[in-house]
Amino acid sequence: MALGKQRSSTEDDSDINLTPMLDVVFIMLIFFIVTATFIKQPGLDVLRPEARSAQPKPLVSVLIAVGEAGDVWIDKKQVELDKVRSHIERLHAENPKGGIVIQVDREAKIKAVRAVLEAARDAKVLDVALATED
Repeated sequence: MALGKQRSSTEDDSDINLTPMLDVVFIMLIFFIVTATFIKQPGLDVLRPEARSAQPKPLVSVLIAVGEAGDVWIDKKQVELDKVRSHIERLHAENPKGGIVIQVDREAKIKAVRAVLEAARDAKVLDVALATED
């Protein structure tokens, strides 16, 4: 009988408790999710114009790209010019403290840029900037 009790105590000692390890893994996962920076992408790579007086823009709620052919991209989707205002209003409502940054291609048509600027003004967003290269 004493031998039977020894076996059960050694079997209990051989079990590994994974709960503390899982707690640490979940805490690390939460830490990385909370501290991760989410980069906004307009969905189109543009060759931005150069500027000497460029300043960083810390709060951006809407990032818009205007391509060489005059195509407008917001949130990785191509948007028609007449629907830009509704997209700006929706995205700006999610983060009202942020502004708009427009990435314009060097060869873009001014008509599309003007339409985006007018859509921002009609959406009552006054903090609008054009992205440039240093």
